[in-house]
Amino acid sequence: MARTIGSHGPKTMEAIRKAGLRLIFEHGYAAMSLRQLAAEVGIQSGSLYNHISTKQELLFDLIRDHINELLRQLDRALEGKQRPADKLRAFTAFHVTYHMTKKREVFIANSELRSLEQKNYEEIVALRGAYERRLADILSEGVAECEFDVVDIQVATFAILALLTGLTTWYRPGGRLTKEAIVAAHEKMVLSGVAPSAASERARTKRAPSRLAARGKPARR
Repeated sequence: MARTIGSHGPKTMEAIRKAGLRLIFEHGYAAMSLRQLAAEVGIQSGSLYNHISTKQELLFDLIRDHINELLRQLDRALEGKQRPADKLRAFTAFHVTYHMTKKREVFIANSELRSLEQKNYEEIVALRGAYERRLADILSEGVAECEFDVVDIQVATFAILALLTGLTTWYRPGGRLTKEAIVAAHEKMVLSGVAPSAASERARTKRAPSRLAARGKPARR
């Protein structure tokens, strides 16, 4: 990381956040010291207190900002979607794509939740609950409109989130499948789990143009 000795304000704060994110991801919250963080950024240890009051504050801010960004981007991804099946596809595509690019943030938000002080923990859990409710509401709407067949909304919500978030343990850029293929595979798994007919309809729609085109081609002689 470039040294930022002598820098002030937002520039230094951003450097602290980036360094803190990397150090917590690589070493764990308990093992990272503020002296280590200051050295990484290129400032004196005492200068850290011009930007953060405690290590706990840094962890809390990193996790809170991550989940707030999740909520903001998800709401944008759902804009204009009317049918529950379309909303579920949009949720799935967004969640998978976001988690492909935010591995450190996701890991820290999950593994270091236990390191938060009680008040901070409760606020983060409430934010996580808001994100989970977005998915639960989509599933509930689909059941009410007879698009989805779900035995238990809460169980389905947790199961889908576990499936989608699980890719952070195995996804590597440049692998065998493209990002688009991975998103499509997850969409199919999720839709097939709660709405087999919707998944089949989607597959038929994608195949239809090629079939029509094939019918219009003259036979080879």
